[in-house]
Amino acid sequence: MQDFEPNGVFRYSIGLFRSTTQHTLETILTRIAVDPHHPHNEVISRAVAILKKGGIVAFPTETFYGLAADAMDDAACAGVFKAKGRSPGKALPCILSSSKQLGLVTEEPSPLVLRLAERFWPGPLTLVVPARRDVAARAPNGTVAVRVAGLAIARQLAEALGRPVTATSANREGETPAETADDVVRALGKDVDLVLDGVTSGSGVPSTIVDTTCDPPALIRRGAVDYALVLDVSSGAED
Repeated sequence: MQDFEPNGVFRYSIGLFRSTTQHTLETILTRIAVDPHHPHNEVISRAVAILKKGGIVAFPTETFYGLAADAMDDAACAGVFKAKGRSPGKALPCILSSSKQLGLVTEEPSPLVLRLAERFWPGPLTLVVPARRDVAARAPNGTVAVRVAGLAIARQLAEALGRPVTATSANREGETPAETADDVVRALGKDVDLVLDGVTSGSGVPSTIVDTTCDPPALIRRGAVDYALVLDVSSGAED
């Protein structure tokens, strides 16, 4: 079923059915069309209303679809683990609205973190930093992986919420990340409260992840940003 709303936003209600021996249950999953580069304010408002209630929103990123939840909310992050079928012992990467939100996730950003953030954000570089104790998305070792995304939609979700949002890939543990809204619906169904239906951008290359708790930063995952360039910026060689 498709409804056309007066503000030009399309709302899609998808019926997902599960048969039992006694009756059929129907769950309605809402999809809203969105331009990831220039999201409508109403779209962001609806998504954030769900996030504030501890819900999960699937959204397009530069590579695949991600799952957004309030990164400071223990129950919301537990919901993401449940949706993915992932052990709660793992970390959840997070998106910040800007480097100004660093203080929400780490007590005192180091000069190294600030230097890398200034050079590469917004963009595909994820920084592992020491996490504040109230960050629900932190890893068991007390760190959290954060970045400022290149796409406006992710930054605006964090900005409107006033807190970082999770950005783990939208798929069950061990399965292929979702590339489209249809993929999200098939993979996660009723475990997601809202799907922001837009087009992912980029080549599918993930962000580079570096650990800034050591200097020079250690490479955790190769990605879109050349690690050699990260080292140059870290050492000041690029200046």
